[in-house]
Amino acid sequence: MASKRAPEGEASRGAGPALPAGQVGYSSAQGRWVLVATIAGSGLVFLDSSVVNVALPTIGREFNTGLASLQWTVNAYTLTLAGLLLLGGSLGDHFGRRRVFVFGIVWFAIASLICGLAPNAPALIGARALQGVGAALLTPGSLAIIEATFRPSDRAPAIGAWTGLGGVATAFGPLLGGLLTQAVSWRLVFFINLPLTAVALWAAIRHVPESLDEGEPRLDLAGSALAALGLAGVTYALTEGPDVGWTSSIVLLSAVGGVAAMVAFVAVERFSSHPLLPLDLFRSRQFTAANVVTFVIYGALGGALFLLPIQLQRVVGLSPLASGVALTPITIVMLLLSARAGRLAQRIGPRLPMTVGPLVCAVGLGMLELVRPGTSYWTSTLPAVVVFALGLSLTVAPLTSTVLASASEQHAGVASAVNNTVARAAGLLAVAILPVAAGISGTGSLAPAVFSAGFHSATRIAAVLTAAGGVLAFLTIREPDAEGAARAPDPATCCPLSAPRLASGRAPVAGASPRDGS
Repeated sequence: MASKRAPEGEASRGAGPALPAGQVGYSSAQGRWVLVATIAGSGLVFLDSSVVNVALPTIGREFNTGLASLQWTVNAYTLTLAGLLLLGGSLGDHFGRRRVFVFGIVWFAIASLICGLAPNAPALIGARALQGVGAALLTPGSLAIIEATFRPSDRAPAIGAWTGLGGVATAFGPLLGGLLTQAVSWRLVFFINLPLTAVALWAAIRHVPESLDEGEPRLDLAGSALAALGLAGVTYALTEGPDVGWTSSIVLLSAVGGVAAMVAFVAVERFSSHPLLPLDLFRSRQFTAANVVTFVIYGALGGALFLLPIQLQRVVGLSPLASGVALTPITIVMLLLSARAGRLAQRIGPRLPMTVGPLVCAVGLGMLELVRPGTSYWTSTLPAVVVFALGLSLTVAPLTSTVLASASEQHAGVASAVNNTVARAAGLLAVAILPVAAGISGTGSLAPAVFSAGFHSATRIAAVLTAAGGVLAFLTIREPDAEGAARAPDPATCCPLSAPRLASGRAPVAGASPRDGS
């Protein structure tokens, strides 16, 4: 994808950037401000991916809501983010990456303010859906701006700084969420976004040059709408079915409509001259297999990490702060080991790490059986989350590298976006399905004894699914050829766990290596 500077005056209105896109140096003052803008912007999404789960039990008590409302507090955000992520990247290519990034920041800030002021659960859920829209606009823009702005020789260190500092935000998210919830109010979990948006907005307007796709791509609005409607229909049916009945007309209509929208999405993409998702990508067995493994593993991860803070607070009796601290080792271990695991996979190939990693994750999930009332954190929760984190560290960087190496350079951007969307959709569906499958549904499901029994059933299911992902990787993943290995990203620049990937519907800018976050 070739980038060009916006027309004169468009990229530098006001004080304006000193250099146009593609010419900014990593060590320059403008380069540092570009990193401030993109890291602060993507940090918003990182924080909201981790801080809210810790606050869920407190939100449920204050609003006197059941599990379904807590599920929607998470899923409303993930639903709009996953459904609109590809469109967000395309909008940036079409209208200007800085412009869409700035618009996403403002949108996200307003939605965060509404979340913090929400008087009840329905209002909070609606505001969370609006937050997801803002995240879908700014998430692809943060990395795309780096790719388009820096000189080709400076992109790798810029991406490394972006991923590393983004990982730090993720690592401290649960701790921050627990501290704010316990010391003041869960509402600060959302208000904390406002100073970050102010910094990102100022730096973006002042220092980030505008860049566009030289081809001025057409927007696949039909495909975007069908993808969002399909996810929404299926998620609504799975979340509300246990409470209102699986044979309820609204549940059946949502399920059928969601499936029909997904089928229509595939048909539209198949015959579109400008598809949001080129289906030719799935002709690669390696690409398809890696995304199936992603779906299984991230589904188990999303479901387990949704239920674990509730178990720790409502059943074990930990405070919000203590439960946030309990989850922090997961990201810390990944920060320390993910790059090393990626380099190991470069030497020996991705198949073995992608097989062993999920099996280790499964052991960690199985060890959550020990998380019960009266047990010590040091002998129950900590060993489980550390083992789980070790497995993820082995899995994530090789998985991302495999996805990118299995696609051509032309499709590196969209391949990365597809993998990101698959991961988020898996978490979305897991939060809806896993509690039902484990018997956590309906009135009284948050009662400590009922929830604890369901939690342990859910972790067993998640462990089996994760182990199945490892077996699937062993059976389907093949070692890349030399050309594919050369296209794989440097694992040192891979962002651990939840960093957004380049979500443009097109390849990275000319001269850019197809690196992304994992």
